[in-house]
Amino acid sequence: MKKQATTTLTYPKTLLLGVQTPEHYTVNIESYFEEFRNLARTNGVIEPEELIIKIRTIDPGYFLTKGKRDEIKAYCDEHNIEQVIISEPLSSRQVGNLAELFDCIIFDRTELILEIFEKSAHTAEGKLQVAIAQLQHKKSRLAGRGIHFAQQSGTIGVRGGFGETAKEKETRHIEDSILQIKRHLTKMHSARETQRKQRLSNKEPNICLIGYTNAGKSTILNILTNSNVLAEDKLFATLDTTTRSLFINSKKKGTISDTVGFIQQLPPRLIDAFKSTLSELHHADLLLHVIDVADSGWQNHIRVVHSILDDLNVETPILYVFNKADKTDTTLLAGALEKYEPHVVVSSLTKKGILPLINYLNTWQPQ
Repeated sequence: MKKQATTTLTYPKTLLLGVQTPEHYTVNIESYFEEFRNLARTNGVIEPEELIIKIRTIDPGYFLTKGKRDEIKAYCDEHNIEQVIISEPLSSRQVGNLAELFDCIIFDRTELILEIFEKSAHTAEGKLQVAIAQLQHKKSRLAGRGIHFAQQSGTIGVRGGFGETAKEKETRHIEDSILQIKRHLTKMHSARETQRKQRLSNKEPNICLIGYTNAGKSTILNILTNSNVLAEDKLFATLDTTTRSLFINSKKKGTISDTVGFIQQLPPRLIDAFKSTLSELHHADLLLHVIDVADSGWQNHIRVVHSILDDLNVETPILYVFNKADKTDTTLLAGALEKYEPHVVVSSLTKKGILPLINYLNTWQPQ
């Protein structure tokens, strides 16, 4: 029997660099860094090295201070690091300077999240929204470069890249591409607006699931509607808005929609790209704010979601849905949970586990 050839995939040696900056004074830093690890894991980063550092000031040219740069340079040389993923957003100048200094490919938080979004978008609309955010980010990376430039580009976890053309030509191409994509999106948004007006004319209530990424929104949607929306234990498994009919005790209560999950320091360009999709929150009659109560940073997650809702000027009534009660003793959190009313405590593992939510929705009436 002829022996089949096998292909061995190789991955660049990666360093996850968690940086605590002066801007993190209001952040649960351990939860923030664990989230950073999960982002890297979601994007397929395999067995990375890891360093956690703290800086008192931010260097405008390198982001990192001189002493920390020397420390990380020595670490990269000693461990043969080929790419560094940094937990914070960096400017184009900072990325370029660090790449030259460390002799590594540099990715920042924004690029990491953009890649995850690209992989997680499944519908045509989702893919177009991510494409706009990527192009806008790429355009911002052109600022400050010369007429001819060749900064190495690629994707996280893949070696190599491609050279760039002249900045002016590239900028014009990006702007034309963004304009073309926006035209396609306008047509899609018109179709959604027509559907929304039809629903409103029928006086059909709409409920929207919101919350931190990986809190269990899609799982709850699946149980409530007997659907099979993708629900994975990873960040940003859902990007595309999904709407289903909602029946409680065989009686139609309206429709329920799943939405993109939020995260700390979600890049503004991504929020802008998904604003049209998130506009559904303005027209909803109720928001089900799903919270992973087993996560030690759940209170900060609530603050993050509230902050984004405030930025979007959303004032829709909220029911707090404290999920994953099977993973923690919620009786110890009773005092903390009472701060958020109205609320229910559920476990989305089974339909029985979400009975408190089903009972609430059964008696709920739109205001």
